[in-house]
Amino acid sequence: MVAAFAVEPGPGPNPGNHKAMIDLIETVAEPLVDAFRRPITYLRVSVTDRCNLRCVYCMPEAGLPWIPKPDVLSYEEVAEIVRAAARIGVRSIRLTGGEPLIRRNLDRLVAMIAAIPGIDDIALSTNGLLLADQAPALAAAGLRRVNVSLDTLQDERFTAIARRPGLARTLAGIDAAIAAGLGPVKINCVLMRGTNDDEIEAFAELTRKRAVHIRFIEVMPVTENVDLQRNTWISSDEVLERLGTVGALHAVPNPHGNGPARTFAYDDAPGTVGVISPLAHDYCETCNRVRLSADGRLKLCLFGDNMIDLRTPLRTGGGQAAIESILRNSMHIKPERHHLQLGEASSQMRAFSEIGG
Repeated sequence: MVAAFAVEPGPGPNPGNHKAMIDLIETVAEPLVDAFRRPITYLRVSVTDRCNLRCVYCMPEAGLPWIPKPDVLSYEEVAEIVRAAARIGVRSIRLTGGEPLIRRNLDRLVAMIAAIPGIDDIALSTNGLLLADQAPALAAAGLRRVNVSLDTLQDERFTAIARRPGLARTLAGIDAAIAAGLGPVKINCVLMRGTNDDEIEAFAELTRKRAVHIRFIEVMPVTENVDLQRNTWISSDEVLERLGTVGALHAVPNPHGNGPARTFAYDDAPGTVGVISPLAHDYCETCNRVRLSADGRLKLCLFGDNMIDLRTPLRTGGGQAAIESILRNSMHIKPERHHLQLGEASSQMRAFSEIGG
């Protein structure tokens, strides 16, 4: 719906005023809402499908056939899609991968997105290995906050889970993010029974000493990890019971962001603990997001197979109007919920690196 404006009589047309009126009308266009009346305000943008780790729950050890470079969206193309999305209500952008920091000059893309009217928040999901060097430039460009993947506080175990060394570099990245003001700094820990679940309490203790926000995530099934997921899954309810043995927990608001975590804190703790439970307690009724793959396909549900091509209309001259129209029309087929089952992949997705998690 376009708002009505009262126009005072004037001496004649003024091109500057006319442009201002058009810009204002565009900014109050009907927001993006799916068929279930959920406002879509959050776009996750994968800037690459490549990664410098091979985490056991995320990607095959040998890697994957990477997207050919000519098919990967340029920063200018990403910004064009974000600009169209912002005109119809998207306000938050998260840059993901693969590992987004292996894409060169990512701060340039951050600056481009930060300049787009309507975008209020730019965040980054990273494994942290390259974050110490890049955090100052990213913050200066307009990045607001980071989520760092960290599944263990033990060096040898890190190498076993990630199939690459790097714990010290990830911890240095967390320190650099805090120093650069990229907070709240959230740490995402994927729990696996028999692998790292004995560290729940150690992670929880971190929040009593530092302003970090730990989110324990249930391991989720994709084609390549179905057996692992079936054998190592831990319910978020069990995690909360274990967290309660560390000290009295009280529910607190989710630190700034669009995440689905249920969040808690210990008395006088500067940080928080939370659980993300796509299987035990799904959060589909509050879903506010869609995803953009590195090759320009719109994914409407993390665990669905619907992928809508935005790259072709963008490269064939459709421009923002075409992207906006596709975004609106795609809302008719965004599913109401996922249908995840323990030990059963619900889509053809081979690895989370393919769509940014």
